[in-house]
Amino acid sequence: MSTLPAATGTAPGASQTERAILGLRDAVLRGHYRPGARLAEVDVAAHLGVSRTPARAALQRLAAEGLLENVQPAGYVVRAFSAQDIADAIEVRGTVEGLAARLAAERGVPDALLERMRDCLAGIDAVLAGAGAPALALDARLERYAALNERFHALVLEASGSPIVQDTMARTVSMPFASPNAFVAAQARRPGAFAILQCAQMQHHAIVDAIAARAGARVEALMKEHARIAHRNLEAALQDAGALERVPGGPLIRRA
Repeated sequence: MSTLPAATGTAPGASQTERAILGLRDAVLRGHYRPGARLAEVDVAAHLGVSRTPARAALQRLAAEGLLENVQPAGYVVRAFSAQDIADAIEVRGTVEGLAARLAAERGVPDALLERMRDCLAGIDAVLAGAGAPALALDARLERYAALNERFHALVLEASGSPIVQDTMARTVSMPFASPNAFVAAQARRPGAFAILQCAQMQHHAIVDAIAARAGARVEALMKEHARIAHRNLEAALQDAGALERVPGGPLIRRA
């Protein structure tokens, strides 16, 4: 039986268990295992080219993340997600990020960290304006935007100063549709893709200004509203099968 290709982003020195987790997660999110498929430990081990112990650990991890359902003694089943499931995950992310931003504002953020946040936003401004790379393809610009956007959201979490909030967020975005970048790639297929990103960037700037002003209630509301942009992106993706294919975990989405 042939093994699955190695997951992208796997570190050369990763342990067999780490490779198994990354490989299985990648296979599920890419649709190698379809929703409803039963995954037995021995079969997963063979597909991933690992022993049964790391395969078992990978199955347990993905079940904890919510991508699989534990139906022991039969094994595990790949979950399907409804539009409501995804909307709920987005709401949870907004709530956690809103809390992180409020704590950052109330507790205060060092000037150096605020400067890192503003530098990150300056990079996004340049990407959206096409500065320095007029011939850069749309997908490449979106990839650059996604990297900076991920960094910005990570900096907001860092600014909260709360390991508990950061750990909660890490569990939340283990769901394939809850991360801040979940629908960025899908937007490349939409007319005026960068108009939505420009709106999101205006919110980014307002969030940093509110944190700097120590306006906790305002920044919490801003962060929740910012997360809800993903609801509109979800609705658009559900109407476009091609766009849905570009969403991480798109094969797991149960369309009406």
